[in-house]
Amino acid sequence: MTGRERMLRGYRALDLTDETGFFCGKILAELGVDVIKVERPGGDPSRESGPFWSGARGPEKSLYWFAYNASKRGITLDPGRQEGARLFRELVRTADFVLESYAPGESSAPGLDYEELARIRPDIILASITPFGRTGPYSRYRATDLTVMGMSGELFLTGEASRPPLNISLPQACLHAGSDAAVGCMIAHHHRRRTGQGQRVDVSLQQSAAWFLAQTIPHWELDRLILGRVGTYRTSSRGTLQRQVWPCRDGFIFFFMIGGQQGAKTGYQLVRWMQEEGMADDFLAAYRWEEFDMATATQELIDRISRPIAAFFLTRTKKEALEAAVSRNISICPLMGNRDLLDDPNLAARQFWMQLEHPELGTAVPYPRRFVRSSANETATRSRAPRVGEHNREVYGELGLGPEQLARLEEAGVI
Repeated sequence: MTGRERMLRGYRALDLTDETGFFCGKILAELGVDVIKVERPGGDPSRESGPFWSGARGPEKSLYWFAYNASKRGITLDPGRQEGARLFRELVRTADFVLESYAPGESSAPGLDYEELARIRPDIILASITPFGRTGPYSRYRATDLTVMGMSGELFLTGEASRPPLNISLPQACLHAGSDAAVGCMIAHHHRRRTGQGQRVDVSLQQSAAWFLAQTIPHWELDRLILGRVGTYRTSSRGTLQRQVWPCRDGFIFFFMIGGQQGAKTGYQLVRWMQEEGMADDFLAAYRWEEFDMATATQELIDRISRPIAAFFLTRTKKEALEAAVSRNISICPLMGNRDLLDDPNLAARQFWMQLEHPELGTAVPYPRRFVRSSANETATRSRAPRVGEHNREVYGELGLGPEQLARLEEAGVI
């Protein structure tokens, strides 16, 4: 990887987002953009979001902050003050992108509007990330991740059919929206390189999350089936249920019965494995897998096949399931947990994990190294997330401010 430049080296972004927009800046930073995370004096409120390193609460120990602000530089600024607004305008002159997640009509940065920013720098690209977008009847509504996931339709599909919807354990809508915003910035950047024109990129968390439901439309068009919650099962157009996620000795594995040539090969190989362990009953040993069809199979047949398979999987580990998938040519896979990912040999071979030193913690912390590999450019995580105001002297020094001026601004609460 040495000697290769970053794709977007030489460009700068001002990141004024809260947690709904952090991921956009992280992606741009790892593509080479100099992303400057702008926090209010004293630090961003999201630094109080857990979990925390070693369980000790503190603004410099938030794992959430670490995860989504790595590779950025960090400064403090109150653009609501006159002197702060002036400094913000000076920073805009040096920037190619501005990222923000203020509610429409609200801003602690006077003039944080595309038209006004464009007067400062005509080719600026402004990415705005809000719960419901900058237009529409919901545009001024606030929302949590749970609200957006519910109003996008995602939670309608999550959970058991007989129980209420379940929220996903980690925030998801902001990750979808952050990715979309980064892509939008790249499209706008391509347009700028061709025309010299900047533009505003308008991203809605609801819209980004709803985009992932595109596969539900064909089910209705083809089968008049409205997909709903099926938990660990998969449903057919006839309403029968087949288990997809199966408990095993140390967690869960994925296995799904299908017919046809591929399904029959997997079925016969699985039964052969079960016979070697003395766990295939006579019905399963004699079953003709090529005749299985989820569209016509009765619930009784599905349950009859599933019972001995479920008992067998309870005696196997996730590692054994993966080994069987490869050595026995069975369509089966383990469901990985966080510890499994840290120990995964494929991720290790691709150098996915890296250790970043955190001097303030007196240790190194594992981070994902990169989200994409490039044969021509470097895309790896560059640095840990910044401490509060860590790069004030560095960034404001680039504007010509000296130590005495910075001290005065800090004392006045501007930075």
